[in-house]
Amino acid sequence: MPNTFIRQFSLGFLLFASILFFPFQSFADTQLQGSFVGASDHVTTGTVSVIKENNEYFVVLGPDFSLDGAPDPKVGFGTSGNYDIQSQLGHLNSNTGEQKYKIPADLNIESYNEIYIWCEKFSVPLGVAKIR
Repeated sequence: MPNTFIRQFSLGFLLFASILFFPFQSFADTQLQGSFVGASDHVTTGTVSVIKENNEYFVVLGPDFSLDGAPDPKVGFGTSGNYDIQSQLGHLNSNTGEQKYKIPADLNIESYNEIYIWCEKFSVPLGVAKIR
């Protein structure tokens, strides 16, 4: 009897500890990925991915992402060297590090092959990543 109690207590404690230290996560499925190359005399580096998470799509800039700075950087999509202003996902949150941007459900990501860091103020690309 005491062994059963100890075993049940141990299992309960392990379950509690696993929830406490490893909370429920949604697991992302990488759909597309690429690496940034600077443009318009800007230095833009790092990885980028398009992921599917809980039936929603996101653009994720990797922890290695870096932009040397610009006055009005936005994140969006383009095709073969042409940025699509209608695909804009929002203002760049930070010049460095991991960031996540939700892709609207009505945006068809299959029609794009590039992700842009775009300077809206001067209408120039700051960095482009070909995605596959």
